[in-house]
Amino acid sequence: MSAFHLAATVLLVALLLPAYVCMRARALDGIVALELFGATTTLVLLCLAEGYHRGIYFNVALIAALVSWVGGLVYVRFLARYL
Repeated sequence: MSAFHLAATVLLVALLLPAYVCMRARALDGIVALELFGATTTLVLLCLAEGYHRGIYFNVALIAALVSWVGGLVYVRFLARYL
């Protein structure tokens, strides 16, 4: 087990707090937790890509970062109509 695998495991455990906030907090706090969840997931994917020494897996992390950012913007746009 390399340091990157260990870092990915620690980051996965750290995802429990934003997941709890997304489920239990107000909508605006949930959006912030959702963005943190996306950023941490991207870091997990980057650690796994480096841990397995697969360069192609970096593309997955790049796409995940882009999709989570755009998804957060779309979610805020629709939520603004109801607040």
